[in-house]
Amino acid sequence: MKIKDLPRIERPREKLEKYGPEKLSNSELLAILLRTGSKGVNVVELSNKILKKFSGDGLAKANFKELKNTFGLGSAKACEIMACFELGRRLLKDKKAVLILSPKQVFEESRDLRNNKKEHFVVFYLDTRNQEIKRETISMGTLNANLVHPREVFEPAIKNNAAQIIVAHNHPSGDAEPSADDLAITKKLAEAGKILGIEVLDHVIVATDKFLSLKEKGIF
Repeated sequence: MKIKDLPRIERPREKLEKYGPEKLSNSELLAILLRTGSKGVNVVELSNKILKKFSGDGLAKANFKELKNTFGLGSAKACEIMACFELGRRLLKDKKAVLILSPKQVFEESRDLRNNKKEHFVVFYLDTRNQEIKRETISMGTLNANLVHPREVFEPAIKNNAAQIIVAHNHPSGDAEPSADDLAITKKLAEAGKILGIEVLDHVIVATDKFLSLKEKGIF
């Protein structure tokens, strides 16, 4: 099946536009970079084959000759892949890992949420040393226990080999006290984390000029 024959929402570019790059698989991201497939293989299938051949971080380390001779990629696509990884390496070279040890640090790292008019539920994915691997927004809008599903929270944790997580969300009202839904969400995620072996370290509620840690309150 050609990419143009897929439903629009399943096409990598359209999917990225609607949901953001973090919602795409590695093969879909590579497909956007490659743009076209090869004879008898659409671009997503070609991307899957390439990622299987260069497993782990092999693709990032592959040289020009290896790439050019892989599944008929050719010079142009080989150059694009190499340029993409080299740019990423240069941009991230001096990036310092954020170490998150306290609710106050979560509050500091959530500056963008404090004055937001809508509730944003975000997750900090951490390694075993409490260093941030990534931060992802899981939900936007009025928060309730049905909107935040453990699957949406823990899928990126598994994908990124996170050892533990901290969840946080803002209260546009300025009141940092937890609601019944906040408590229900926290309990549900903590239980799911125990099953998966990924500890929920805290749930921090962020307001304009204050915050509240459900862990420090002894709520879970």
